[in-house]
Amino acid sequence: MYLANELTRTGYNVSIMSPIMSDDVEKSLHASNITPINLRANLFTKNLGLSLLWFETWAREALINLNSRNVDNRSSTTINFSQVISVPSLAWYLQGPPSIALRDMEKELSTGFRIAYNFLKPIIGHLDERLVTRMSAASDIIIANSEFCASMYSSFGVKVNDIIYPPLDCQMFNPSTAKPSSDYVLTYLGKETKFSVVKQIADKGIKIKAFGSKTPFIQRELLNHPNVEFLGHVTTRELLEAYSNALFTLFPFTHEPFGYVPLESMACGTPVLTSNMQGPREYVTEGFTGWLIYPDDELVLKAVDLWRGGYPSHMRLNCVKVASKFDVSFYLEKWLNILSNTLAS
Repeated sequence: MYLANELTRTGYNVSIMSPIMSDDVEKSLHASNITPINLRANLFTKNLGLSLLWFETWAREALINLNSRNVDNRSSTTINFSQVISVPSLAWYLQGPPSIALRDMEKELSTGFRIAYNFLKPIIGHLDERLVTRMSAASDIIIANSEFCASMYSSFGVKVNDIIYPPLDCQMFNPSTAKPSSDYVLTYLGKETKFSVVKQIADKGIKIKAFGSKTPFIQRELLNHPNVEFLGHVTTRELLEAYSNALFTLFPFTHEPFGYVPLESMACGTPVLTSNMQGPREYVTEGFTGWLIYPDDELVLKAVDLWRGGYPSHMRLNCVKVASKFDVSFYLEKWLNILSNTLAS
């Protein structure tokens, strides 16, 4: 949307296509002078949560090209932010192959999801590689959202031309207070969270506030834990307050190509305790903007140490400075330079 709005502002006619859109999304796009193209896919999982909805949408394309079958983009320049619509594109923006994400998340899945995944694992892997190959062949240039993301696609034989990190609106995400309460630890609960690590930390007596809306993936014993206050879905204002007043943000994960939660936390002046791997390792700096810890038992010990002893106050300023380098202005500048150079050639 940042890129679409900027292109519209500079005089381009912009359309956004999706396999499915709500009426509210279509109205919002029209209000921004962007033309919505709703493919109106008939999805069986439309009432079962966004994660299953996305997986079904991916499966439709991976199996029989069902999303892209009737797409006509011959009269336009296409930038494909999708992993579920295979069409000829000027640029394809990579955000992570589902087969690798599911492999990394397997141990934290509920029993039912894990059984289903193990049955389908070989099929998912084959379909994912086939779809990635098809989409990369249809794209003039390929851009990844992180170095780690690029490395995942290289295992499929895809050559990535550039890296553009996702944008952060630093006008929106900034410290809401100069005197944070620091009386809790904030964490996100989603399908990629290592719930076992969060529970171990809560078991140590650390007060945790948790947000997230993907409740089908969250373990019941964690939601009912006496040291965990589950906030559920929060507004942007509530999220800013939660980030800004936390002692630190806890982000143990199974799979994360980039990771918005650590970066949003840093923009609000709060350091991050996270796993020493994948996307977050590219912008969280040990002892400067947070702590990168592996293995998990060491991460738990570090959480206890921070809860009891704190950390230098200047780390909060470090976080804001580093996060500012991911501001949406840099994102737009890089995209517009790439598009200008590619179209000129």
